Amino acid sequence: MNKTFRGLLADGGSERIRLSTNNGLTGYRVKKFQGIQNTPGTGQSVEAVMKIHTIDTTENGTIAVDNVVDFRSPTLIAVVYYQDNNGTAELSSETIIFDSMVFNQDIFITHIDSDGAVPMNYYLELEQVKLSGNEATVATLKDMRAGPDTNFGP
Repeated sequence: MNKTFRGLLADGGSERIRLSTNNGLTGYRVKKFQGIQNTPGTGQSVEAVMKIHTIDTTENGTIAVDNVVDFRSPTLIAVVYYQDNNGTAELSSETIIFDSMVFNQDIFITHIDSDGAVPMNYYLELEQVKLSGNEATVATLKDMRAGPDTNFGP
């Protein structure tokens, strides 16, 4: 079974997707993550990065809402890079990258536009996965271990 989410994020904004359950036996995997500006074709230039993390990066200050993409981060599970120039002869482009990691806790989407302050729509599709008790414990502990004090860079 798939669950879908959609929303609109302001430039510099973030949103929590609530997924945690009482027993943690339901896991999720990203199947699709897409974005488009909220006013396409209006001549606004956009260079947006939307990311999904398994921890709230806006409260603990370890990973800011920014355009830095570092695949060494154990909490980064998906990235959308969307570019659209204000010239009508130039095509928009979108690059989507995501991990097939299974998680069972809330996730957090962030958005930043490096070229302006254009809000972005997102569409997220998650595949539900039944977890055993051991798998649920591992998924939960993985998120706890990758918390705010994680040092994943040199």
